[in-house]
Amino acid sequence: MLLATDLDGTFLGGRQSDRMRLYRFLPRQPEVTLVFVTGRGFEHVLPLIYDPTIPTPKYVICDVGTTIVHGDTLEPVQPIQSEINQCWPGEPAIIEAIEGIRGLERQEVPQQRRCSFFVPPNFDPEPVRERVAPLGCEVLHSADRYLDILPKGVNKGTTLKKLVAQLEMDPDRVLVAGDTLSDLPMFETGFKGVVVGAAEERLVEATQRMSQVFHSDHAGAGGILDAFSYFQFLGPKAIEELTRSQQERGSSQLIMVYHRLPYEEHEVDGQIVHRRPKSPNGIMPSLLSLFEGGRTGMWIAWSQQESRAPKGFQDHTVVDDEAYPNLIVSRVPLIEEDVQRFYKTFSKEALWPTIHTFIERARFNHDDWHHYVEINRIFAERTAAEADEGAVIWIHDYNLWMVPAHLRRLRPDLRIAFFHHTYVPSPEIFNVIPWRRQIVGSLLQCDYVGFHIPRHLENFVDVVRSNFPVEVLERQNCAPRFLTYDCALGLDEMTTGIRVSDDHVVHMGAHPIGVSANRIRGLIESDRVQQRMAGLREELQGKRVVLSVERLDYTKGPLAKLEAFERLLEDNPELHGKVTFVDIVTPAARGMKIYEEIQQQVENAVGRINGRFAKLDWTPVRFFLRSLPFEDVLAYYAVADVGWITPLRDGLNLVAKEYAAVQGLTQGKGVLVLSEFAGAAVELQGALRTNPYDEVDMVNQLYRALTLGDAERRDRIAQMAEVVMHHDLETWGKDFIQAVKQAAQRRQRAKNDPGTKMARVLAAHAVVGSDKERHTPA
Repeated sequence: MLLATDLDGTFLGGRQSDRMRLYRFLPRQPEVTLVFVTGRGFEHVLPLIYDPTIPTPKYVICDVGTTIVHGDTLEPVQPIQSEINQCWPGEPAIIEAIEGIRGLERQEVPQQRRCSFFVPPNFDPEPVRERVAPLGCEVLHSADRYLDILPKGVNKGTTLKKLVAQLEMDPDRVLVAGDTLSDLPMFETGFKGVVVGAAEERLVEATQRMSQVFHSDHAGAGGILDAFSYFQFLGPKAIEELTRSQQERGSSQLIMVYHRLPYEEHEVDGQIVHRRPKSPNGIMPSLLSLFEGGRTGMWIAWSQQESRAPKGFQDHTVVDDEAYPNLIVSRVPLIEEDVQRFYKTFSKEALWPTIHTFIERARFNHDDWHHYVEINRIFAERTAAEADEGAVIWIHDYNLWMVPAHLRRLRPDLRIAFFHHTYVPSPEIFNVIPWRRQIVGSLLQCDYVGFHIPRHLENFVDVVRSNFPVEVLERQNCAPRFLTYDCALGLDEMTTGIRVSDDHVVHMGAHPIGVSANRIRGLIESDRVQQRMAGLREELQGKRVVLSVERLDYTKGPLAKLEAFERLLEDNPELHGKVTFVDIVTPAARGMKIYEEIQQQVENAVGRINGRFAKLDWTPVRFFLRSLPFEDVLAYYAVADVGWITPLRDGLNLVAKEYAAVQGLTQGKGVLVLSEFAGAAVELQGALRTNPYDEVDMVNQLYRALTLGDAERRDRIAQMAEVVMHHDLETWGKDFIQAVKQAAQRRQRAKNDPGTKMARVLAAHAVVGSDKERHTPA
């Protein structure tokens, strides 16, 4: 059969439960050809094509019937579209013909092969008809407010009729659905039809005597479901069976969705044992710290196995009975190929370089994209199964961009939050990604989206607005928490709320992640760290220590940093023997060629510098290509005169905050030299900011840090330490969860508001689990 349905008030209208029943039902019925028939312009239909909760139509008839495209490729349906084009005299001719007629207000929406206007109540359309008739056009006046000038004989009904004939579809197996007078031409085709509940009275009157038209008492999607039974396309029992939710709900109220396990798995004597992550700092221990003190929650992550359904696989494990007694891990089994393609290939070779603005390094592969979507779907399904009614789902980072799309469709009751730990680029960079609309559409299914700093947030909003129509609802000043104009990533105002449909607002906020202040304080006071600090001070006695701690990654600019240090020694021979650069680099995951090349370049640079300047009692660069225990890193923080953190791009940079915290707790006077392009630069206002793309500035700021007076050094570090200790990890977690709950409450109020149309209108735009490509016209 073929279902041709209007959108606003019809397919997108009615109760949410009815919409979800219909939307789950249609994709399971390959014999049903879905056609959207709408007055919207082509550009305003695009968001629905990428909406994860809405079935993808086979065809789209829009612009009140003057545009017809394939739902998958978005290319014109020929020869129907060419025939319509030949009937249109062009917009300039229409505007000239109706010049001087009062009451016409042009609709500021995309329009093709039509001119659409708002008109006042009781507007007389006859003068317009008389003027456009010689041009081969006619007038459609609907809802006592809208007026469309169209090619003569072209409307929703005639275009639909041509499509049905071209498909050689049995007319008795066609069902049309609508709710306003503009849908009347569909009912005049003679096809079976349903006028849904709460329809425009003039449409009800016009179709009252049409024997093939059923008038439902249920609004929107509910009326379409009624029509399936009324016309015996499908019986009510079949509909109920096919649309019944198969989702069993879990009991977790807080679920952390992250691609990595909160521990490392190792096989010892045939048994899997858990070990603490090698990396002592960064995201993992930060997120784990949120579950200290007995907080209840679940952590969903992958576990590499020999198959996706391994025999005897243990789905649920514990992390640490003592440290996190109420944190359960739900393991998603993935095979080695999954990890390679989803993470090491697609995430790291396509998405990672793009979002960090290194688009020349990006490698896009459509098969890998489909695999990425599949893995995200698996994560979403596991999350949906574990979550209690109304649970908070906290999804982390770009590896899981498509999880919200699947999850919202599976569990509309959930409160979905997403946090970006990475840099977020501007539209001209982000939009290089071939699947940008699917990704943005997925993120717009969230109740709340968090970022480290305002600039990343506003870049995301710009990306959204460059792809789809949304309404900005709320804005907020960035000061005094964040720098505004005195930084490369500064911003004065940020958007905190956008409307993506009548019943859905996405809230956003800047939440720079904090460090675990209590953990750092406890470790610093421990005997081990105190002894290590004393040992380092003796070992490095008489040397000014410049410290860098980072992962091996081109986004961190490791080679540029070494070259700047080399130039510092060239230009300032008086520093020879007095300054030591301690460079602690965590290796990248194995099997990634790009990082192997970077490692070689870095090692060559270290060898060259030490070969040029080293003395018997002085090694200029002390290079550690390994993960050091966190206790050792803290000791280095304490003894370093300068923390040199200069990434080319970085979402935040926790190392900078850890350095400031340790220096503050030990009453140190270290100086932080921080890249302007690290998110932390707009928060840590006591840092010396540097441009990592300018070697001269890098050298000058490092030299300044080494020669700064003690009073200024202490003032700067005290200013930063105060910020870091106040906005710590615990505060970050509480603030974010509170923001998510408030956003979900607003969403629920919007649903319950009788004044809300409940239409999925303009802006959820993701494709879920697609097995075919989608191309948008140039």
